[in-house]
Amino acid sequence: MATGSEHGLFINGEVVEAASGELRDIVEPATGEILGRAAMAGEADVDRAVEAARAALDGPWGRTPPTERSRLLHALGDAVAANRKELAELEARNVGKAISSVKAEVAGATENFRFFASVLGTIGGRSNPIGGSLLSYTLKEPVGVCGQIVPWNYPLLMSVWKLSPALAAGCSVVLKPDPQTPLSVLRVAELAHEVGFPPGAINIVPGDGPGTGAYLVKHPGVDKVAFTGSTRTGGEIMRLCSDPIKRLTLELGGKSPNLVFADANLDDAIPSSVWSIYYAAGQSCEARSRVLVEASMYDEFVSRFAEYAKQLRVGDPLDAETQVGSLISTAHRDRVHGFVERGVAEGAEIVAGGELPDGKGAFYTPTVLANVRNEMEVAQEEIFGPVVTVIPFEDEKDAIRIANDVRYGLFATVWTGDPARGHRVAAKIDSGMVGINMPFTAFPGIPFGGYKQSGFGRELSIETLDLYLETKGVLVSTSPKPFNPFGL
Repeated sequence: MATGSEHGLFINGEVVEAASGELRDIVEPATGEILGRAAMAGEADVDRAVEAARAALDGPWGRTPPTERSRLLHALGDAVAANRKELAELEARNVGKAISSVKAEVAGATENFRFFASVLGTIGGRSNPIGGSLLSYTLKEPVGVCGQIVPWNYPLLMSVWKLSPALAAGCSVVLKPDPQTPLSVLRVAELAHEVGFPPGAINIVPGDGPGTGAYLVKHPGVDKVAFTGSTRTGGEIMRLCSDPIKRLTLELGGKSPNLVFADANLDDAIPSSVWSIYYAAGQSCEARSRVLVEASMYDEFVSRFAEYAKQLRVGDPLDAETQVGSLISTAHRDRVHGFVERGVAEGAEIVAGGELPDGKGAFYTPTVLANVRNEMEVAQEEIFGPVVTVIPFEDEKDAIRIANDVRYGLFATVWTGDPARGHRVAAKIDSGMVGINMPFTAFPGIPFGGYKQSGFGRELSIETLDLYLETKGVLVSTSPKPFNPFGL
């Protein structure tokens, strides 16, 4: 798939035009230049995609045994690895993210396919003698056609997070990427066809959320919906799924805390905390955007953190030395800057960044806001940019209180030299995941998901398979005698 060209929808194993003929410019956010043009799906295209997915489920894909599904997922993982250079460049240019980060994401996508190719062998029911001549057993069956919606910040990785468990479970998929960033998953769909996935198992329909996305969610042929994106949009999707009682999983926003106690090793905690917010230019749901620091060392921490932030290399996403790339658009960059300006108006102090760089592209300097109170907007709302708030706390109880005093609960990190405290605090934080003395977040096999308004359901793990399976109980009489419950 070459850049600078036109890209169609992917339906029933083929690249096709949108029914409306609509093509939209795909902009390279780091330069403002046109990267290509992509077809945008409408309702008629969603109808075609759902029909193809249902036909695949009722036909060749539904008849594909688990061992063959495993082989195909392994083959697709291998194909992603073989095409990693092309995919990484495509993703970096389409999203604006530093290619050093994108390379890791492509490797993660490969490992996700391989993980679910391996663990789908765990799918199975159980049997249980009830007593007398009754035997029960359970069957695990694919939930059906899955409508999946992924955001613009990790278009390749989030698509793979959705596709791999659904396909492992035997479901067919209609996936809607964000209209700004459809290119990498369209390429993955082509690779899936090349390695042997039957037509209709995977369908890709880029389009706007309020139109194409809402229609996909409401479609009567869709049995389950999985969404990653904003909490506000997740609430709208819940409402759309409520009348037909559709299966639903949501991975939503975050305002994740990073707790640093005075006994922490700052030589580890500070650079790791810098990475935890800026590695994707802050455009990550689990970015540790609230750093909570014990008051006794607050000034030292802020000074050292700000110096690290100032040293980060911001620039060309395709430069291997770049550490922070572009934001997704100048409109989003301006939104991020608006948060900073309002934070200063509320009393926060800019100790690094906070500037709109000159020149083209949607860049924003890594920003550190000190003297922040947790009730401020910048400490409560998801900024989704390279902006961190540093908040002091008095003791362990105060740290836990502040950490939990938001509507989100996706990820948290704890830095301490006391192992008992690390485990104690981890147990008390309202968060789907907690890291102790390490900044990393997502690994195949480790459940990823949130508490509170960060959503429900888990990604990346064996537990994810259950979200794409129905359990059917079967009761069997093993007695050779006629069954006469009334004794007549």
